[in-house]
Parts: sequence; C-alpha cells; structure tokens
Amino acid sequence: MSHIFNATLRDGLAARLTAFDRLPTAQSELKRAAVAITIVPHETTAGFLLTRRAPRLNAHAGQWALPGGRLDAGETVIEAALRELEEEIALRPQASDVLGTLDDYPTRSGYLITPVIVWAENLEGMTPNPGEVASIHPFALHELERPDSPVFLTIPESVKPVIRLLLGESGHVHAPTAAVLYQFAEVGLRGRATRVADYEQPVWAWK
Repeated sequence: MSHIFNATLRDGLAARLTAFDRLPTAQSELKRAAVAITIVPHETTAGFLLTRRAPRLNAHAGQWALPGGRLDAGETVIEAALRELEEEIALRPQASDVLGTLDDYPTRSGYLITPVIVWAENLEGMTPNPGEVASIHPFALHELERPDSPVFLTIPESVKPVIRLLLGESGHVHAPTAAVLYQFAEVGLRGRATRVADYEQPVWAWK
C-alpha cells in the first residue's frame, strides 16, 4: 500500500492516534525521554526518518535511531521531541504539527521513551548535526507494512520475544526503535490498538 503525503493521510493518522487509548507508564526510577516518528514527503509517497548515530557517541554509537533524547528539566515530551528534531537534524516543525503520542516504552538501559508522531512538510535545511548524527535516512511508510516483517526472535536471557523490523533490501532495526515503529504502524496506519511494551531488546542494547 502506498501512502501519499497529503491532507488525507495527515487527517487519517491524526484521527487514529487521537482515538488510541495511550498507556503511560509510571516508573519513576527511569529517565524520561522522547523520540520523534517524523512523517515526511518521500519520493512520490510519504515516509519516515531514521538516523545513524554518530560513531563517537558514548552510547549506541553508529546504530539506527529515531531523533530524540532525554527530557530537559520542565519539558514535556512534545517539547523535547521537537527540540531534539532541531538539534539533531535541523528540522523545525511546530507543536501544531504533532499528530499524537504512543505508549511509553521502558528500555533496558534505564529510559522511559514516549514516541511523538510529527508531521514535517518542510524539509528545507535538514542536515545532520555531526556531533550526534552521522546521516539521515528516509524510508517509505510501506516499509512498515511488509508481509515479512516484523520478525520475533527468542533469546536465552529473556522470556520475552525480541522484535526486529526489516527495512530496505538488507537493513533491520531492533527494539526500542522497532517496537515503537511497529506500534505506530499498528495504530497510525492500521487503526489497531496494539501494545508493545513487552517486546524485548537484544542483549547488546541493555547497557
């Protein structure tokens, strides 16, 4: 299925996200963070953005990621997601461009992530901040509707399945990025109230 980047898509995403009964998570010991699932024009359809983290970062260097990070003091998750979009890739959407939020996702590394869905029509000036981002990669939304994805793996360290999303010809991402993108596809694109907090991360992401 193709998704044309137009008002019909935006309104449909916003309606399904508004109807979704989001589950917050009250785990005060976790550090609060937000990530932006950014919907953008991509070739002849609509897409979303992933980044490659800069190779010199202390944590998760070189990995696929959604723009995002820890909340500053006094920030809301929406304010943090919009700030991180500007700091990491120089995009400046407004609060009115936020279509909704998804469930909080607790990570093994001690964060509680809130995904924020952002509509970004103007990509002029988008560029990676080399201190945080090595490169920016748009993917078509239909990548989230592949029949061969997601893949669920078992590991001896956990009873929970590890979720992996396939992207492009040979790429893939794991939770937490895979978990929140899968929930976005289920809720935003398909209108299904699917929960993902019990999907596991690979062991190398636990630190």
